[in-house]
Amino acid sequence: MGTLKEDIKTQSDWIIKAFAADGLTLDYSIKSFIEIDKFFNKHSTPGKAKRGGRLVNRLGSTMFSIASYIIETIKKQVPDAVLFTDDEAADGEVTMSITLPDGGVIFPVQRVMKRFENGEEDSIYVYGHQLTKDFTNEPFDDSYWDINKKDKSWWKFW
Repeated sequence: MGTLKEDIKTQSDWIIKAFAADGLTLDYSIKSFIEIDKFFNKHSTPGKAKRGGRLVNRLGSTMFSIASYIIETIKKQVPDAVLFTDDEAADGEVTMSITLPDGGVIFPVQRVMKRFENGEEDSIYVYGHQLTKDFTNEPFDDSYWDINKKDKSWWKFW
């Protein structure tokens, strides 16, 4: 493996291809974070990988790859966002961060871990949109709410 910055680029490219196999499109837009939430909804329940899902065998590396995509997207969408990595730190993969132009600091790997552990309440899209909206002027995509709707038909009791 190379430096963390090299690994981020490589893994971001890899996750785009992996998501495409699930019919999910990652295009380096903040809106594409909805696809990440769809992926987690499909392949996990809070704190657990679903049997037969894509997180069963490669949980850590997939989560790093998703975080890498988030990093690359924010770097592309937010002018003057600065990535910080420490290749010497034992926990460098978990503590890498992005400083936003307003001084806010985010930790994408930690956020992806929270999304896996807590489920929809730690949405990647809502988080990403909220943090970047002042820099991108991108409106919130209300279609996000549709991905969390469950069929609650009265005749389905089981």
